Amino acid sequence: MKFQDYYQTLGVARDATPEVIKQAYRKLARKYHPDLSKAPDAEARFKEIGEANEVLKDPEKRAAYDAVGTQQAGRSGDFQPPPGWDAGFEFSGRGDDGATAQDHSDFFEALFGRAARGAGARRTNMRMPGQDHHAKVLIDLEDAYQGAQRSISLRMPALDADGQGVMRERTLTITVPKGIREGQHLRLAGQGGPGLGDGPAGDLFLEIEFNTHRLYRVDGRDVYVDLPLAPWEAALGASVSVPTPDGEVELTIPPGSAAGRKLRLKGKGIPGAAAGDLYVVLAIALPPAGTEAGKRAYEAFKAATDFDPRASMKG
Repeated sequence: MKFQDYYQTLGVARDATPEVIKQAYRKLARKYHPDLSKAPDAEARFKEIGEANEVLKDPEKRAAYDAVGTQQAGRSGDFQPPPGWDAGFEFSGRGDDGATAQDHSDFFEALFGRAARGAGARRTNMRMPGQDHHAKVLIDLEDAYQGAQRSISLRMPALDADGQGVMRERTLTITVPKGIREGQHLRLAGQGGPGLGDGPAGDLFLEIEFNTHRLYRVDGRDVYVDLPLAPWEAALGASVSVPTPDGEVELTIPPGSAAGRKLRLKGKGIPGAAAGDLYVVLAIALPPAGTEAGKRAYEAFKAATDFDPRASMKG
């Protein structure tokens, strides 16, 4: 997927004001409108110009795009949004003024697919509920096991008195329920946009994602951990201590265990009405042969067996 430089598409500087962006868009839209232009690529250019304008005219989308785009502009090669790039951004859930997913490039969808199709149409009566807001937050896996109270900071793009994009921040204390999974949403009633008149405030929906963990991988409610074993533990069997997000457990390693074998600890995954499992994936850790004693041990081991590690590769 190619990175789209929306500022270059409209021919404006990265610090261009909303008025400059509007003027550049109108000029290019007239030039490449398919009903007016004879250029062979007029329709494609018109769509590119419209997409760039949709992002840069919206303070929320523009600030989010700048957060990831500044580091990518001018680079070659495929672009993928960095993991968790949008964590902590609070989006108002505004609609995209009638545009459909088919109108957008893959790049746009990768960045704004959910945010751009937020909370739906705006109401026109004077007593209007506030818009629902949406944000992604990162928590630790251990919080899902035990539950927790956490303080989170959210950044919401807005315009200042001069029409320039700024980032407004607020801090909230949230309760993380035990057993929450990635992709689930926490609803904070009344923490969204303010209502008009005496309309109630909207809600804030927080999408949960886990921080990358140095030990564990998560798949739904199941959790995976790699367990290094000494060769003699794998060959002879052993009882070893295994870390889990809920504390250490003793695990019996069957004799003759091979690297890659999975041992299941039932119910030790993320808690819930149907708790997940924790899978221990065995790995063989080889002692170094950096000393004379270590080398002699390996030579003795070699002489004591006719083991061929590549026997399965032979016809």
